[in-house]
Parts: sequence; C-alpha cells; structure tokens
Amino acid sequence: MSALETHGLEPVPERERTARTGDLFPTWVAANISVLLLTVGAGLAVSYGLNFWQALAVGVTAPVVSYGLVGLVSLAGRRGGAPGMALSRAVFGQRGNLLPGALIWVARWGWETINAVTGAYALLTVLDIVFGVHGGTALIIMTLLLFVAATFAISGLGINAVQRCTRWASWLFGAFSVLVLARLAVRTDWGAVLGQDAGPTSAMITGIGLVAAGGISWVPSSPDFTRYLPATASSAAIVRNTVGGAGVVVLPLVLMGVVMASATPDLASAPDPVSFLGEVLPRWLAVPYLLIALVGTLLINSMSMYSAGFTAQTLGFRVPRHWAVSVNAMISLVLAGVLMLAATSFLGTFVAFLSLLAVAFSAWAGVFGTDMLRRTSYDGEALLDTTPASAYWYRHGFSPAAVTAWAAGLGAGLLFTRSDWFTGPLASNNPIGAYGCGWAATITVSGLLYAALPKPPVTTPTDHTPGRVDTPA
Repeated sequence: MSALETHGLEPVPERERTARTGDLFPTWVAANISVLLLTVGAGLAVSYGLNFWQALAVGVTAPVVSYGLVGLVSLAGRRGGAPGMALSRAVFGQRGNLLPGALIWVARWGWETINAVTGAYALLTVLDIVFGVHGGTALIIMTLLLFVAATFAISGLGINAVQRCTRWASWLFGAFSVLVLARLAVRTDWGAVLGQDAGPTSAMITGIGLVAAGGISWVPSSPDFTRYLPATASSAAIVRNTVGGAGVVVLPLVLMGVVMASATPDLASAPDPVSFLGEVLPRWLAVPYLLIALVGTLLINSMSMYSAGFTAQTLGFRVPRHWAVSVNAMISLVLAGVLMLAATSFLGTFVAFLSLLAVAFSAWAGVFGTDMLRRTSYDGEALLDTTPASAYWYRHGFSPAAVTAWAAGLGAGLLFTRSDWFTGPLASNNPIGAYGCGWAATITVSGLLYAALPKPPVTTPTDHTPGRVDTPA
C-alpha cells in the first residue's frame, strides 16, 4: 500500500486486503489515548460521587459494551471491503442513507472540535510549563491551526499513515502511563481514596453510559478500519482486539482520573481538561506525558476525520477522500476556536455533547447492526450506483423499514435524554431517563423495530438481473 491511500467508497480488491487482525489492537489503543478520560474519571468521583470500586466497575463495563459493539459492526468492513457509511447504503437505500449520514457527519464536527480543543490545551500547557508562556487569543488560534493542520496531514494520507502512527503512539503512551501510575501509587493517600462512600447505583449506570458514549461514536466508522482485512480474518480476533485495545487504555485512565481527583477535587470543573497535569505531576513527567497525549489526541482526530471524509463522499461531495477530509478540518477549526474562547466549563460542555452524540450514533447502530444478522455480503457495484438502477435503490431511493426504524429510535432516545443543552420530556421519573440510558433506548427501539418491519430481500452481489434475489441470511 502506498503512503497516500487512493481508495474511496469502492470496495478494496481482495488482492489488496492484506491487513492483520492484530493491527486493530494498537488502532483502538490509539483511539483512546486522551486525557479526556482522566477528566471523565475525575467527574465520576467528584460530580457523580462514585468511589474507587464503582469507578472500577464503570471502567471495565463501558469498553466491553461500547467496543464490543464497535467490534461486531466492524465485521461488515471485512465482509464488504468498503467504508461503513458506504455499506450503509445497502441498508437505508441510496437516498435514505443521506439522513443518518448527514447527522453522523455533523456529529463528527463536534467530536473533532472537542479533540482539537484538547490538543490545543495540551500544547498550551506544555508552553506554559516549559517556557512560562500563557495563552492569549493569538496563541490559542495558532495552536489550533497547528493541531488541525497536522490532523489533516495524517488523515489525508489514509489508513496506512494512521496505523503506522498508532503503533508508535501506543508503545510510548503505555510506557509513560506506567510511570504515571507508579508515581500515583507512591504519592496517593489510598486510605482516603478507598475509604470514600459509595455513590448511588443510578449514578454508576449513568457513568457507564458516559464512558461508553466515546466508544459508541466509533461504531459507524468501525468498518473503515477492517476493510483491508481478508475475508478469512477471524471474527473473534477482530472483536477481541477491538475490545482489548480500547479496554487496556480506558480502564487505567478512568481510575487515574479518580485518584487524581482526590488530590485535585476541582479537576472535574476545570475550564480546560489538561492544565491540571502540570499541577499533579512533576515537570519531568508532565511534559513528555502531555506531548504523548497530544499525539494521541491528534491520532484520534485523524481517525475521525479519515472516516468523515468517506461520510462526506456518501453525501455527494464528488472529490477525492483526502480533499473531503479538508471540509471537516476547516469546520472543526472554526468551532474549536469558538469553544476555547467562549466556553466556561469544558467538562459540562463535553458531557452534554456526549449524551447527544451517543443517541445520534446509536440510532444508526441499531438498524445497521440488526441488518448484519441477515446480510452476509454486499454488492460492490450497487453500493456505488446512485441511480434508480441500483439494487439498493429500493422505494424511490429509500428503504422504508430502515428509515422508519432509525427515525423512531432517534426520537425515542431523545425523549429520555437529559443534558445541559437539551432535556427530553421523559428524562425524569423513570429508570431509563434517571440512569442516563437514552442511548440504550435508541439502540433497542431502532433495532427491534427494524427487525419487525418488512424489508427488501437481500440481493446476490454477483447477480444484477432484475427480479432475482437471494434469500435473507
């Protein structure tokens, strides 16, 4: 594979599908190298009142649930060799796919904005620690420009560049995380940490949803990272490496945030998610750890923009993938500048965003995941054919079952969702709303409704003769 990936929405030819399932482990490690997890861990202790053992349960359960779903949906990439939002055309129809595609694309703007802000704050904190340079408007804009430009460079090159970077970042982050863990183990008042009273069960369930939301955001793009796997790649290995790569990062970072919050209780309400590291770690450890976390956030954003380029193409942007990426880069740059200059509480903004993000992505996941139970392959020609002649045109370009189930699931999830930006009418006085499970209601409603509604039969990939169809798998 060349340095610049040239494949777009079209399925990768079998002869080029030479990736290994083991490559997924560092990919999903890198997808979680973010100091945001430290901030979330602190929020579990300070804002949600969870003790260490409850946070441990959250840190174990959340990645298993969310990245288990990521791994299962990523099997579609191995089956079809195409990006997730291109394969989605087979489920929703050529025109119907524009509805979830547009929502997912817009949601990615928010995710990339949060990452850009985190990366810029990491760089600003390093400049402050090392050179005593404090951030002003000009410096904030400059750091954002550097971060977004680097993101565009990596994501524009494609999957090969992304995966090469993830291997190095995974090793470096792992090594320095061990150093941070060792220092925390020695310096922490464990009596105070382990002696904290337990919080309510409802808060723990809400915490699982909060941490899982980050993983759920990767579900629609997960096939993008398995499309180069051969058709014979092990399903169990794909899921195992996905969950393992994420879990090995999520759990320790969440627990580190809980421990750090005991020494810095205002961490959860800090105006930015990074500067606290300069207070709780010595300079010799804080600076390299921040730089590695900066690289990790850069890779997370690169992976997100890599997938966003495909999504933009499915929406009708008739440009090469690397130019489609530039659209998201410019949007995230503008939104990140607004957030850094105007927001007063980063965690509050982040939690509100996550609660809505999880619902947006879960509606698609419920329908697409259920469809995978009956569809074992995808018609590559039909995926790219956006005319009425396509086998995936269905009824006027829409699959009524998929679009209806998606819309119903999305609406149901919002009814039970509470955030600083939006509160649904059913977000109180019931377990689903009280436990922050709007995203779970979304997946359940969209998946069950799609399973119950009559659907177009599954077409045979090699047969384009009208009237001849394959029976559902």
